[in-house]
Amino acid sequence: MATIIRSLVRLYHYINDEVSDPRTKDWFLMSSPWPGFAILAFYLYFVFTLGPRLMANRPPMKLDRIMQVYNVIQIYLSGYLVYKALSLAWLNEYSFVCQPVDYSNSPRAVEIAGAVWFYFMVKLFDLMDTVFFVLRKKQNQVSFLHVYHHAGMVMGAWGGVKFLPGGHVTFLGLVNSFVHVIMYSHYLATSLKISKPWWKKYITQLQLTQFFLLLVHFSQLIWTKDCGFPLWPAAIFIPQNLFMMVLFGDFYYKAYIKKPTPKTNQNGITQNIANGSTKRQ
Repeated sequence: MATIIRSLVRLYHYINDEVSDPRTKDWFLMSSPWPGFAILAFYLYFVFTLGPRLMANRPPMKLDRIMQVYNVIQIYLSGYLVYKALSLAWLNEYSFVCQPVDYSNSPRAVEIAGAVWFYFMVKLFDLMDTVFFVLRKKQNQVSFLHVYHHAGMVMGAWGGVKFLPGGHVTFLGLVNSFVHVIMYSHYLATSLKISKPWWKKYITQLQLTQFFLLLVHFSQLIWTKDCGFPLWPAAIFIPQNLFMMVLFGDFYYKAYIKKPTPKTNQNGITQNIANGSTKRQ
C-alpha cells in the first residue's frame, strides 16, 4: 500500500509540476487543482443542497436588475475574449488545421496564455447562472445538462491554462465566447422586453453548431502529422463534444420538435405538458 501511495504522489507531482506550463504555475488558482476542485465542490453543494434548503421557506428572489447587469458584464467579457482570440491568434498566423502551443516567454505568447487564464476566470463567473436559478427558485432548470456543462467548462479551462495555454485548443475559447456574446445578448434583450423568448430555439441551434465545429476542429489532430500539438486533447474533446451534441440534441428535440403529450386529470381537463396550457374536453 505504501508503494502505491508513493507512486501516486510521484505521478501527481509529475503531472502538476513537471509537465505543466511553468509560466502559469504561479498564477491565481493555478498552483494545484485543489482550489478549483473546492470551488466546484461548493458549487455543487450549493445548487443541489444548501441553496434549495435556504430557499425552501423563502419567496423567490427578484433579481431582474442584478441579472441585467450580469448579462451586460458577460457580453463585455465574452466580446473581449473574442477580440483577443482573433487579434492575437486566429486572424493572425494561427492555422485552423493544427496549431502548436508557443511555450516561449515572448510577449505575444505570454499574452495568449494570459487570455486563456482570463477565459478560465470567465468560466468560473459563468457558475453564477446556476446560483441565480436556485435563488429564483427555478430548481427545475438546474438540470444535469446545465450543471455538467458548466462544471466541465471550468475543469477544461483550468487544464488549458495549466498544460496548453495557446495553440489549437484556443479555438474552443473563441467559438464558445462568440456563442456567449449572442446568448447573453438574447437574455438581456428578453429581460428588457425587446426580444421574444422563442429566439432561445436559435440559441440552442447555435450551441449545436458550436459543438459540431469543435468536433471537426479536434478531429483534425487525428490525421494531421507532426504539427507539434499533442494528440491527447483529441481523446478528451472528441467524445466530449459528441456527448454534448447528444445532450443538446435531446433537449432541442424535446423542447422544440416533439409534440406535446396531453394528460387528462380527474376533472376532465387536458393539460399540455410541453407548454402548460389547458383545455377542457
